[in-house]
Amino acid sequence: MPQAIFAYHLGMDAEQYAFFRIPKLLITEPYFRRISTDAKLLYGLMLDRMSLSMRNGWMDDDGHVYIYFTLEEACEQLCCKTDKAVKLFAELDSAKGVGLIRRVKQGLGLSLIHISEPTRHAQIS
Repeated sequence: MPQAIFAYHLGMDAEQYAFFRIPKLLITEPYFRRISTDAKLLYGLMLDRMSLSMRNGWMDDDGHVYIYFTLEEACEQLCCKTDKAVKLFAELDSAKGVGLIRRVKQGLGLSLIHISEPTRHAQIS
């Protein structure tokens, strides 16, 4: 495979990029070590989507912001197949995983997703 040649950053060039944010606790807190790096990246992608949801006023009756993020979008953004995306969502889900997301089925394969904040002192059941 041919190797690309990239230019080095000069001065303030690094300021030109947008970044996805992944909470540091997902890396440092022992509770989150059981989820894969890909699941942590998916969480970061979903956090980024929250700003769009807030601008659109997508909140439930309790004032919790929710997002729509389909399996197809996850597959496209993470360059993976459906079965892998299903596994990554499950790692984050409150039903099967660490509880960072809660999916509410809407029908026709669509779910709205509530994003939880990772904390050091989460209630573990």
